[in-house]
Amino acid sequence: MPHGGPAGTARLTADGLRLPSLTRCLAGQGWRTVTSGPADLAVEATGDGYEAAFDGEGHWFASLAELAGWAGRPAARRSPGLRPAETRVVAGTMADVSAIGPFFAVSTDPAQGADPAWRPLTALYADVGALRARIRDVGRLLGTGEARVAASILFQGLAARLWSPVVGAASVRAVLPDLAPAGVHWRPVAGGPLPLWAPRPAGWEIADPGRAAGLIHRNVVTELLGPLAEAVQEITGVAPGLLWGNAASALAGTLSAIARERPDAVPRAAPLTRELLALGVLEGAGELAEPAPGRHFFVRHSCCLYYRVPGGGKCGDCALLDPEIRRDQWAQAVRQASAAP
Repeated sequence: MPHGGPAGTARLTADGLRLPSLTRCLAGQGWRTVTSGPADLAVEATGDGYEAAFDGEGHWFASLAELAGWAGRPAARRSPGLRPAETRVVAGTMADVSAIGPFFAVSTDPAQGADPAWRPLTALYADVGALRARIRDVGRLLGTGEARVAASILFQGLAARLWSPVVGAASVRAVLPDLAPAGVHWRPVAGGPLPLWAPRPAGWEIADPGRAAGLIHRNVVTELLGPLAEAVQEITGVAPGLLWGNAASALAGTLSAIARERPDAVPRAAPLTRELLALGVLEGAGELAEPAPGRHFFVRHSCCLYYRVPGGGKCGDCALLDPEIRRDQWAQAVRQASAAP
């Protein structure tokens, strides 16, 4: 059941003039209204209407009458599996998971806005010229003139960068940050993980763990990696299956990073990773093995082409790797983990 009243708790954000009428509107539909703290529903009065966040979905209403009509329906009075998180909760979560490693870091500092180099995430795939240049830069760093190879490695790195903060936050704090393409920004750097900045961090508190994978898939795969993959394919002709194999491998790498730095979160991270690997374009990209309790290794069904990089080789999860070599690598990794203090 929703908490806080017959319909649940609604957290309201509005100026002093609009707050009383908004409060009466929701209270009239059975909602207990608050201006801070946990809530089932969040409503913000904007310049031209009302934005509502409920159970993993955003809604917009042009008037209080429209909002009241929706808020009184049975679909809006069910117990939500995802509750809108306060900005401070999302920001605190991001600060916590940033300690796992640089791929998990997302700045929420408003002062970052003074840097004109920040661009919305949409620019990663909308600016084809910039993407071509970035692929060339990666090729120079790797020492290869093959655009397919450079694009593959670039895509895998970006996939790891996008999976890490979201899966990390869900596993460590049961919070799902929303990396909305227009609301999160990136800044070009010469090397290393792409810096990310969310000036108004938003997200969801996970009440039902079974709801997390679907929302993460929509955010990371559908909204972010999908358009990026299409742009990369248009530029280089690299096979879609290779790119989604890279995304699956990057997801498994996120699980490994969490296991190293936050082993307490593995009981949540491992099932979530398995669920994600069974969804949409990730299904069939590979298998997540567990040769020893708590030790997870991924075997992909494609190759990222890293073996074509000068001095490169076959990755530990590569489909081309000899199974006997793979088993030996796993056994060695398990022994080293067991011997670690």
